[in-house]
Amino acid sequence: MPGQTKYKRILLKLSGESLTGEKNFGIDADILNRFATEVEKAYRENVQIAIVIGGGNIFRGLSDKAREMDRVQADYMGMLATVINSLALQDALESRNIPTRVMTAIEMNKIAEPFIRRRAIRHLEKNRVVIFAAGTGNPYFTTDTAAVLRAIEIEADVIFKGTRVDGVYSEDPEKVKDALKFDKISYMDVVNRGLKVMDTTAITLSMDNKLPIIVFNFNTEDNLCKILRGEAIGTKVQE
Repeated sequence: MPGQTKYKRILLKLSGESLTGEKNFGIDADILNRFATEVEKAYRENVQIAIVIGGGNIFRGLSDKAREMDRVQADYMGMLATVINSLALQDALESRNIPTRVMTAIEMNKIAEPFIRRRAIRHLEKNRVVIFAAGTGNPYFTTDTAAVLRAIEIEADVIFKGTRVDGVYSEDPEKVKDALKFDKISYMDVVNRGLKVMDTTAITLSMDNKLPIIVFNFNTEDNLCKILRGEAIGTKVQE
């Protein structure tokens, strides 16, 4: 039986790089299935779930590979990479009998729906998982910014940013052993300290719209469901 959850509608932001597992490129099927399992658990809690997943496992507009390319061209390639990841995640979820819709900012009607705000909200109200692909549809904007924008548009209660560390630290905890972990931190502190939670555009957009962000380790089993039930896991970014 589903438990009592703190949030009704969430947007989950995942990085594309996390899909590679031990590889340097592409999609690791085991990692994809583990992601789908965690989303399935949250879905069974009767929470409305939207997802934005990056494309860095395939191509990033700001990567070293793209340094010699035209920035706009590279960014569009990165957007298409997010579509590939979104379709893969959709397949993994639907294999678990979870109705899922992929909506893209760049129209490609043969494989996904175009993003229409009212339609996206309707899908969520009908208990379908909605995956937003192709970023904002514009170059120079990251998938972090796209995630915040879509969360605001669908009136999500919170953004859950799944990472490989257990919150926000004063410095990179994988490099600095005594880095300080924050349980809570303000948007402005994130900006002023130059912390790599999300890019500055995404953070300030969240701040302007009073949209909280919870940063947590998505690789830890059941973390997503525990936060949904109100457990203090990870770091909460808010006013």
